[in-house]
Amino acid sequence: QVQLVESGGGLAQAGGSLRLSCAVSGRMFSSSSMGWFRQPPGKEREFVATFRWSGGITDYADSVKGRFTISRDNAKNMVYLQMYSLKPEDTAVYYCAAKTSLGRIGVRYMDYWGKGTLVTVSS
Repeated sequence: QVQLVESGGGLAQAGGSLRLSCAVSGRMFSSSSMGWFRQPPGKEREFVATFRWSGGITDYADSVKGRFTISRDNAKNMVYLQMYSLKPEDTAVYYCAAKTSLGRIGVRYMDYWGKGTLVTVSS
């Protein structure tokens, strides 16, 4: 019974920054994980970043490591993806996703998905 709503997408220039937000409703557990995924135009959905709800575990795709940061605000029930040094290759629909039990993180393994927010990066 988890609902996820993304926001913050839009148009940015190469080298610019955006922060995506994911509003989380429903119960999350210490064993749960949150993640960001993206689907570029004409391509398959791919992993971007994740963390375990209990904290201490984060992971990033090599393509965004050092540029993107996943974080959360427990008081606001929000998850964020801060994106710096944006590239045209970052253009995609970005999805917030949740997995409510222990297990593998990936496009095919998440339990809940938001509807996505579009990020467009111009040259």
